[in-house]
Amino acid sequence: MAKICPVTKRTSIVGGGYSNATRATQYNPTGKRRRYLNLQTKKVYIPELKKSIRLTLSTRAIKTINKNGAYATLKKAKLI
Repeated sequence: MAKICPVTKRTSIVGGGYSNATRATQYNPTGKRRRYLNLQTKKVYIPELKKSIRLTLSTRAIKTINKNGAYATLKKAKLI
C-alpha cells in the first residue's frame, strides 16, 4: 500500500540532513532522510449515504473532513 493520502494527495518527501552546527564548521555530508506523512486509519461515517468507510488519511485530511464535512470532502477528492 502506498503511503499517500487519498484526500490531500500528499506523499513523503526527502529532506536534507545538515544541522546548523555542521553547516557552520565544515563540510560533513550526512545523506538524505525520507520524511513520512502522519497517516492514520480512520473510519468515516457519511450520513448522506448512510454508510461508513475505512480510509488511511493524513491528519490534515482529518481536520479538513471535520471542517467541511465528510461527504463534501470525499466527493471533491473523487472517493465517492
